[in-house]
Amino acid sequence: MKELDPLLHSQLRLAVMSILMNVDEADFVYLKEKTEATAGNLSVQLDKLSSAGYITIEKGFVGKKTRTACRVTDLGREAFENYVAALRTYLNL
Repeated sequence: MKELDPLLHSQLRLAVMSILMNVDEADFVYLKEKTEATAGNLSVQLDKLSSAGYITIEKGFVGKKTRTACRVTDLGREAFENYVAALRTYLNL
């Protein structure tokens, strides 16, 4: 059986990646609302995904407000697809 990627096996990181797989980009506020995570926990998990090269994080300003935008990378897309394929082998789908 295929091994599940421990980085993606975390509930919050898996939720973030699932969201990002379906959009061009998502900002921090959107991800926070969709995952119902605390700002601190989401920030830590985004850093882990970014460090692994699964997402890119762009920080900037919209007017006077900061904006953090996240996008899935090709490596992240591949890792997610492999994770889903591994899950399917466990579920016999």
